[in-house]
Amino acid sequence: MLVFDDATGRVVDVDTRGSEADIATRLAALAPTAPAARTEPELVEPAEPRGRGRPRMGVVPREVTLLPRHWEWLAAQPGGASVALRKLVEEARRSGAAKDRQREAQERCYNFMSAVAGNLPGFEEATRALFANDGPRLSEITAAWPPDVRTYALKLSASNCEAST
Repeated sequence: MLVFDDATGRVVDVDTRGSEADIATRLAALAPTAPAARTEPELVEPAEPRGRGRPRMGVVPREVTLLPRHWEWLAAQPGGASVALRKLVEEARRSGAAKDRQREAQERCYNFMSAVAGNLPGFEEATRALFANDGPRLSEITAAWPPDVRTYALKLSASNCEAST
């Protein structure tokens, strides 16, 4: 028996040992949660009054490697490099949201198709159609697949291809 995560299309390892309550508890722990990268940081009021210095905003320092001309450009921006980088990242998140959803849908569908339909006729062509965003072609190629496999694959690709079942 294979169980798939709708969010990723990957196989979920389910431990079926124990009572129904034990299994249900373990399944609840596997329930998807909102990805941390997609949620906005929550503003939590500190229990203690704030001291001197900059407020804590959940900033995580990491290393960024850029060419000297990039550093020069960033340093010349109002607010400095950190502000400019945050603005650039936020703009990229906004403008790339549709492409990100498309890529996630492709990966989700491909993960499932690889696990279940890898030996079915037309798998390679279906994969090409998936990554070409050709929903009608994907639907046509998967028509000979078992109905449940086809339906689930098309469901997982739904935000990528506008394929009908």
